Amino acid sequence: MRLAGKRALLTASGAGIGRATALAFAREGAAVVCTDIDAGALASLKEEMPAGAEVDAFVLDARDLASVKVGVERAGDIDILFNCAGWVHHGTILETTEEEWDFSFDLNVKSMWRTLTCALPGMIARGGGSVVNMSSAASSLVGAPNRALYGATKAAVIGLTKAVATDHVAQGIRCNCICPGTVESPSLENRITAQGEAVGGYDAARAAFVARQPMGRIATADEIANLALYLASDESAFTTGHAHVIDGGWSNV
Repeated sequence: MRLAGKRALLTASGAGIGRATALAFAREGAAVVCTDIDAGALASLKEEMPAGAEVDAFVLDARDLASVKVGVERAGDIDILFNCAGWVHHGTILETTEEEWDFSFDLNVKSMWRTLTCALPGMIARGGGSVVNMSSAASSLVGAPNRALYGATKAAVIGLTKAVATDHVAQGIRCNCICPGTVESPSLENRITAQGEAVGGYDAARAAFVARQPMGRIATADEIANLALYLASDESAFTTGHAHVIDGGWSNV
């Protein structure tokens, strides 16, 4: 199996991409340490894990340094860090507040600083590891409508990824990020429902998300998880410092 003998720590693994990635890692033989702020989601994730998988699951608040420190210590000797915690703010720059900027950068970017500063020293001491950060095609790659704040945070993730890769490549650390287009998830469903009120209903809002993907469909969380699996595994041993786009051709047009 592709991750046999490896131990992975994941944030936001209760739903969506994080959940699909936790399951993919477990199926490929990794010992998975699943964290989220939603204890109920973690409980149902454990029930869905393949038979015989080594799983630990506990509540971790990626916005709280003390919580992250405790979680990293509990996770033990990890080889893989998957940073998936995030939030999608809807609106133009004129529709944002200072509080929303502080919250979004704290969750989407600073949470990665917390996990990295807690986990990297141990990974370096053990000879290296793979870090996979969740960015987005809506970043420095595509200027998506009504994503001013979100796009700024995800562009910052790309910059952070490249910096970590450059600074720690000689210590055995690989750091890459994933830049998805629109992905099926509970988060997307919530956004479609919320935005539907302004555009004529749920169906119209969903159609708008689908229309911006040249392939004419929305990605599945499993498709993104497969890329995370590749970047976490030794199959990508010569790959670091890159933003890996998986967006159905959105950024290519």
